[in-house]
Amino acid sequence: MFAYLSEQEKSGAISTFFTKVREELDIIPAQVRVLEYMQEKAVFIEQDKDENKRIIISAEMPKHPVARAMGSINLMSFVIISKYADGLPLYRQEKILSRYGGELSRTTLANWVIASAKQLQPLINLLREHQQAGKVIMADETRIQVLKEPDRPVTSDKYMWVTLGGPPDKQSVLFEYDPSRSQAVPLRLLEGFSGYLQTDAYAGYSAACRENGITQLGCWDHARRKFKEAQKAQPKAKKGKTNQPSKADRVMSFINKLYMIERQIKGLSIEEKYQQRQERSIPVLNKLKTYLEDNQHKILKDGLTGKAMTYLSNQWEKLTVYCSNGELNISNILAENAIRPFVIGRKAWLFADTPKGARASAIHYSVIETAKANGLEPLEYYQHILAALPYAGTVDKVEALLPWNVELKKTTVN
Repeated sequence: MFAYLSEQEKSGAISTFFTKVREELDIIPAQVRVLEYMQEKAVFIEQDKDENKRIIISAEMPKHPVARAMGSINLMSFVIISKYADGLPLYRQEKILSRYGGELSRTTLANWVIASAKQLQPLINLLREHQQAGKVIMADETRIQVLKEPDRPVTSDKYMWVTLGGPPDKQSVLFEYDPSRSQAVPLRLLEGFSGYLQTDAYAGYSAACRENGITQLGCWDHARRKFKEAQKAQPKAKKGKTNQPSKADRVMSFINKLYMIERQIKGLSIEEKYQQRQERSIPVLNKLKTYLEDNQHKILKDGLTGKAMTYLSNQWEKLTVYCSNGELNISNILAENAIRPFVIGRKAWLFADTPKGARASAIHYSVIETAKANGLEPLEYYQHILAALPYAGTVDKVEALLPWNVELKKTTVN
């Protein structure tokens, strides 16, 4: 933007120049336009015996990931990112596009979402392989409502599972829809993996650990929450008086020391973390274990503190594994953070209509969150891979589309 002097104001000046006074952030509103593809054709005459044959050849058209779709790759990418990264349900996008001149039904948009997810499946397969090549996988699961799951009531619980892991420079976040919460799901998802698995205390993961020789790793966040709940339920001190520390308070003091150590050693190397935990965390854990053994029998098992102590006692072996390896974390917070975008998005779109839609959602969340985990802007990454996948006829070509292999602008994505 330029602000000009009038001719009268400039009259008599020996020169004029511009200086930048301020900057404003601007936005160009969305536009819906029609792209027309013109195909060049050439006509040849070929003599065949006594006849002349007319032969027509056509220029090769660019391939589209969803055959015969009326939406461009840019539009499909925009719809997918708007729903799964920005939480805009398809019925809202239908109205927004209509305002800008794009008359598209939400059914059409949903079909694009499902069809494009099928094209992304080879990418998901490779991401799963890379994830299992790492030493640590973190896992979690949450509910999803799917209306038309066969043989299941509409109100019954179905589940979206998430796994986070892989080599340090090739991290992936993978979602998987399954109507069941049985141990069969982690058995399938973790088949072939033999490192560390960090989860909450859900027993369904134990079978996969036994089957594959996986070392199960507990989560101190879950233990800490139970003692926090017990603290909140404690009666408040009378005016002018202070309550004596409760058993929940004493356990929390030990747990807080463990977390303080983790904050202090966060930037250290793997070996240094291991040494610090051996020297500082193990003594705290030993004192906590002794306190637990001395006091667990003194309180009601059905109370909040009793339940918290029972949980801590039952999970003790898994909860202390993190001290054996500097690569491990004290909590499963990274998996919980990974599943949070899905939980937030679910509040906006509420449910999936069909199992196909739920599985497509799992694929798109996987690609988006993995792109973000590797510093890529999701929209730009989607535009790149949807344009390239129709030409990726070999495993090597699909491998080249993984987030850590593409040359796109890196960004900090929350």
